[in-house]
Amino acid sequence: MANLSQIAGLYTFQLFDNNILGLHPSTFWVTLFGVIWIVVMTWICWRGVELSARTQQFLLGAEFLTLLIFAVVALVKVYSGDAPATSQDPSLSWLNPFEVSSVSALTSGVLLAIFIYWGWDTAVTVNEETEGSTESPGRAAVISTLLLLGIYVLVSGAAVAYAGPDLLSKNSDDVFAPIGRAVLGSGLDKLLIIAVLTSASASTQTTILPTARTSLSMARAGALPRIFGRIHPRFQSPDFSTLAMGAVSISWYVGLTLVSTDVLGDSIAALGLMIAFYYGITGYACAIYYRRELRKSWRNFVYIGVLPVLGGISLTYVFIKSCIDLSKSDAGSLVVFGLGGPFVIGIAGLLLGVVFMFLWQGRHPAFFRRKLEVADPALLEGAHPAAADGGS
Repeated sequence: MANLSQIAGLYTFQLFDNNILGLHPSTFWVTLFGVIWIVVMTWICWRGVELSARTQQFLLGAEFLTLLIFAVVALVKVYSGDAPATSQDPSLSWLNPFEVSSVSALTSGVLLAIFIYWGWDTAVTVNEETEGSTESPGRAAVISTLLLLGIYVLVSGAAVAYAGPDLLSKNSDDVFAPIGRAVLGSGLDKLLIIAVLTSASASTQTTILPTARTSLSMARAGALPRIFGRIHPRFQSPDFSTLAMGAVSISWYVGLTLVSTDVLGDSIAALGLMIAFYYGITGYACAIYYRRELRKSWRNFVYIGVLPVLGGISLTYVFIKSCIDLSKSDAGSLVVFGLGGPFVIGIAGLLLGVVFMFLWQGRHPAFFRRKLEVADPALLEGAHPAAADGGS
């Protein structure tokens, strides 16, 4: 949320040529506008999933259309010779992991990719609020991942082809700023600013929604205080969980801004660690939860056994290797006790969860006495793999 809010605040100013009623993009004003975006998107999520869905359709539609126009125009200029001298023709070698210079560079890229693709499972977290709840969420998760992959490869490939990697790496906080006007022309480059702004807003939504639903589920299972499971009588949303998510996000964003000179970089790397950790655990949990179903068919064995475990193993490796790399003092803008800031933020966040877990165990031990559960065989009978994944 700190990352998304920072982007939203920065691009709000860019949309108005860095001058909003005489205000300029200082740290204070960018942070304030970032907080306002959190408040607005939290309110939309609090008003219910239908308003959230309609908002998503508008925001993502505008974003996808604009990015598609940018990519097509950039590639046309590259192949027609109307691009800068630093441009280069796209190559399949750009997608070859064996072309990466080192293992550390590869794991850093994977950690960034984990952050980028995080949010594909939002549809799964709202499965009870979705039409066709047994199949639609799982299919939506697969389709959204493929759409994300396609749009990222197309847009990033077009940007690198048009400008070259050196220029983009020097403007890593905002790659569109140095090339937007050159690609689309004066005036139309505002479309890119709107695209990034809508992307940040939509991603803010898809961070609040699943987190609120996760805390709702945990509260109903007895793993969190009961108030997190409260449903608004009119909007049918987990109101306390949603508002709590917004409040915690604001506190974290403001706090990180006060201590970090690179909110974007530090928050991305730190969050990537946390995502790799819990996605890895989810892979193992899937195989354990469905363990009695694995030998009933080769499809079950592969889709809910082999693939989740392989995902868990790969993410565990990325997590460990990234911890080693990010613990170095030059890994981020922060240095805490001689350790890199992203490592400290990520690990401290995970350890804070452990502290809360033990505190809750003392107050509500019943949840921690539950036996290891297995899936109901009826969940997989005649189910398509996508549906099985959605149900897991």
